[in-house]
Amino acid sequence: MRKVVVALAMGLTLGWGASAYTQEVSPGRYSMQKSDTGIARLDTETGDVTLCREKDGELVCRMAADERAAFEREIDLLTKRVEALEKAVKSGETAMKPALPSDEEIDRTMSIMERMMRKFMEIVKDLEGSGGGSSDGTEVPQKT
Repeated sequence: MRKVVVALAMGLTLGWGASAYTQEVSPGRYSMQKSDTGIARLDTETGDVTLCREKDGELVCRMAADERAAFEREIDLLTKRVEALEKAVKSGETAMKPALPSDEEIDRTMSIMERMMRKFMEIVKDLEGSGGGSSDGTEVPQKT
């Protein structure tokens, strides 16, 4: 019986060890590949490629040419936007004043509101006239 327990324990230990050994090591954020001129570093999260070279005992990295051009275009675009905003602030263009309605717009709005109120009052008068009684049980005279 003791041999069976020992054999079972050995089997479990080897099984756990094998499963731990077969697990893949998760890759880091960067993947490095040796090239003719140095090392190419790939950022696995963003896809950016950086070229690295050893210079005076230090590793110096620079962006790849196509990425650098895109990066510089973005910087130029943002610089122009900042300059335009600064110019607008200095000239006072950004202090927008609310546009007030014209007299015509006010008159038209008031006319619409007046018609709505007249219609509403007509409906109230009709309801009062067709009720025939009040809540306290007294007769309400009807208009003729």
